[in-house]
Amino acid sequence: MMGPQQVDQAPLFYEFSLERHVPSAHLLRAIDRFADLSDIRSHLAPFYSSTGRPSIDPELLVRMLLVGHCYGIRSERRLCEEVHLNLAYRWFCRLGLDGEVPDHSTFSKNRHGRFRDCDLLRKLFETVVRRCMAEGLVDGAAFAVDASLIAADANKQRSASGSAEVDWEGVARTRRSVREYLDTLDEAAWGAASETVPKFISRSDPAAQWTGAHKGHAFFAYADNYLIDLKAAIIVDVEATRAIRQAEVGAARTMIERTEDRLGLCPERLAADSAYGSAEMLGWLVERAIEPHIPVFDKSARDDGTFSREDFAYNQEHDLYVCPAGKVLSSTGTLVNDGATLLYRASKYDCDACELKPRCCPKMPARKVPRSIHEQARDVARDIAKTDAYVRSRRERKEDRDAVRSPEAHPAPRPPQAERSLWGSGRVPPGGHRPEPPKAGKADPAACLKARLSTREPTRACPFFNPERIVRRLLQHNRRKAVVD
Repeated sequence: MMGPQQVDQAPLFYEFSLERHVPSAHLLRAIDRFADLSDIRSHLAPFYSSTGRPSIDPELLVRMLLVGHCYGIRSERRLCEEVHLNLAYRWFCRLGLDGEVPDHSTFSKNRHGRFRDCDLLRKLFETVVRRCMAEGLVDGAAFAVDASLIAADANKQRSASGSAEVDWEGVARTRRSVREYLDTLDEAAWGAASETVPKFISRSDPAAQWTGAHKGHAFFAYADNYLIDLKAAIIVDVEATRAIRQAEVGAARTMIERTEDRLGLCPERLAADSAYGSAEMLGWLVERAIEPHIPVFDKSARDDGTFSREDFAYNQEHDLYVCPAGKVLSSTGTLVNDGATLLYRASKYDCDACELKPRCCPKMPARKVPRSIHEQARDVARDIAKTDAYVRSRRERKEDRDAVRSPEAHPAPRPPQAERSLWGSGRVPPGGHRPEPPKAGKADPAACLKARLSTREPTRACPFFNPERIVRRLLQHNRRKAVVD
């Protein structure tokens, strides 16, 4: 017999415990075991007034931010709603059943105010890294550095041309993002990273960089730079910069120096891609006794059949180059390219009489070979690239990079779509000409209908679904109709 739900008189008192209703295997329970937030109040004490109405507990705000980060809740309004409704979130935030959830505007005021002034979020980040060091997950022997593009919330339609004159001082009176942009114009990670004028500048977020690094449609973005310990793929430092190579390389130096200063970690080797293989970066690493497991950024190779720089042998003892014909190229010691390069020149007398001149310098009176002041560090990197340790570092870097990449910066590929005709999709074929539309009267209606029905999937399994049978019946019906008419 089907029984109804028994509805008794509601009790006057309830006995309810959040502790019993949060599963033991819940993610927030594992995080709560290691989340030590006891120093937050003492760290923020100088940034609060000693008088006035008591504020919202900063530990509550940090715990709510952790919930939003762990569960991908980007909207602060939605975060407040989720914490209000979810029992596990209330348990982690120490709110109980009747605790009041703070308003969403409280996060913005504290994040752009007290939290930024005292660098609270970085302190929490370093606290977690130190805990990983204490558990043996970080040893500091090998690091990897990389950057991910994070799309900015900026509309291209409301942007300004890079060469256009914009009254940024006037816009800064009403926009905090513009004020911060003007304050960082002289910083190496932002305005001073490159003198190249971007194609577009966002009026609402001018610090975002217009980039086409994904080889598709360009967009406004930031670069999220991270330094990874290769032992267990633990991120030991992060830095946000413009989405430009010069800023990313500068951020790598900043993170290595800061990690050594604050955490006492100095790597023996650093793995990275060729974007970090500039001569200056390699020289900086070799000076600090860090092995650069990085491909050398080298554009000296030639594709016109003439000798490239690697065909000239360098004599370090006498500081000169020897060409394939055995002639000497010497330097006067004068630096060019803003003091970064030495030029080694051959004698015009030797080049005029040389049989290899057509393959060496057919359009110049004498051959010149540039050499970076950090060329020794580049040679060190080239020698390391021939070792098994280099291959192992490259493999570990790729595995750890994929493990920590942001899904927002590297979205999953779209599922394949059903093929459509070029005319129906409105796309232009690779030849550059739009296909001609099908002309009326020349297409076979029976063939078209048969093809359309053969590609259509029946809504349910039916053994009698036969496209040829349907086409045959339709043709018979049309003939009968024509006879009647």
